[in-house]
Amino acid sequence: MASSGQKVVLITGCSSGIGLRIAVLLAKDEKKRYHVIATMRDLKKKDKLVEAAGDAYGKTLMLLPLDVCSDESVKQCINSVKDRHIDILINNAGVGLLGPVESISIEDMKRVFETNFFGVVRMIKEVMPDMKKRRAGHIVVMSSVMGLQGVVFNDVYTASKFAMEGFCESMAVQLLKFNVHLSMIEPGPVHTEFETKMMEDVAKMEYPGADADTVRYFKDVYLPSSKDIFEAMGQTPEDIAKCTKKVIESRNPRFRNLTNSLYTPIVAMKYADETGGLSVNTFYNLLFNFGPLMHITMSILKCLTCSCLRRRTISPN
Repeated sequence: MASSGQKVVLITGCSSGIGLRIAVLLAKDEKKRYHVIATMRDLKKKDKLVEAAGDAYGKTLMLLPLDVCSDESVKQCINSVKDRHIDILINNAGVGLLGPVESISIEDMKRVFETNFFGVVRMIKEVMPDMKKRRAGHIVVMSSVMGLQGVVFNDVYTASKFAMEGFCESMAVQLLKFNVHLSMIEPGPVHTEFETKMMEDVAKMEYPGADADTVRYFKDVYLPSSKDIFEAMGQTPEDIAKCTKKVIESRNPRFRNLTNSLYTPIVAMKYADETGGLSVNTFYNLLFNFGPLMHITMSILKCLTCSCLRRRTISPN
């Protein structure tokens, strides 16, 4: 139970990665300003979180089961919180999907939207009425630069993030009238166990329905380039957790928060050309015409952007 003066923070998707690190960082806050409710679909996967939380577990951090794809689960989780009082909701739960779209079933696409989009909508719908009544609250949504800029072979995942960005951009206007803030956290590549395993798995998969050239471009061009980008520009879950903490502690939290300033020019390029041709043709040339040059560029960038520098680029400043 939260102590007097503590803010109640509910976080989804805390079994690993970014969600785990946000939960631990807030629970270990030196001033003990937060009572963290860390949630995950399967509490059998709690061991990593409990170990990382250490002494904070059972004090400033508690666990609850939550499946963001289930209306009943969402309602039960929020109802189990004292007075349904949540000061800060951090929507982190999400799933990825990578590969040629011809080989992806509609059911798999729906699964991504069910978690990444409708999961966020369910959570916001459940906590928003209470926040509006209190005229206080902060809703944080873990988005991605792929919610702003499409990325080849990430078609469905990108679409789910674009949908979430549009929904939240619309909601943010209404919520401000009730003194409720909504903030998007928009990381670029992040080194997590989930990302690493997904990259390894997709490299071994067959892609029925996709033509041979597309499969070759995906495996021999996109995946190596993606690995270069992750190594050169990737952040850690700890980096994203620190950014999130800055956002919720800001007096005037920003709506959009790119966590990696190295990606700012990429996003700016899209809006610099109203026809869309600049970004589409640039990414096409980088991937298909200048692959070797891109590899060299990323190798140089990797040397220049040591971990120390990458930490300094964490936004918002």
